[in-house]
Amino acid sequence: MSRAFTRQDDTDGVIADIGERPVSKHRNLVTENGLKAIDAEVASLRAELARAEAATDRERIALLSRDLRYWNARRESAELSIPDPDSDVVRFGMTVTIEDEDGHKKSWKIVGEDEADAAHGKISHSSPMAAALFGKKVGELATVNGKEWEIVEMSAGG
Repeated sequence: MSRAFTRQDDTDGVIADIGERPVSKHRNLVTENGLKAIDAEVASLRAELARAEAATDRERIALLSRDLRYWNARRESAELSIPDPDSDVVRFGMTVTIEDEDGHKKSWKIVGEDEADAAHGKISHSSPMAAALFGKKVGELATVNGKEWEIVEMSAGG
């Protein structure tokens, strides 16, 4: 292994392997925004790597190179998927509003794994909730962890 991909421990001179970022085994479905975000990340990492190489910062070079390999792999395997606006069933890229038996509503946009951010209403297509929603229509029930949710609205936008 090249020494550029290792980190030297300051305490005893031992070189430690920084390891690779794991790549998901699921299909790499992406929305248009997800694809743009991957492209932006690759460009940013290339610029940072050039700065680190100019400064001969070996540890930074190793970390940035590892992250660039990850994002290049994600870019190569990306499958752009745009939902049909006329679809009457839940598909990747759609925003779905669900309601529980107590009347609590939650909206989720089903996106790619790298784009998922539950705090901002975006869930991965490989999540249990997305799997329970796929192929269902407004008015149908989805069950996750023993809790039922009714699909009350869905749209291809948003």
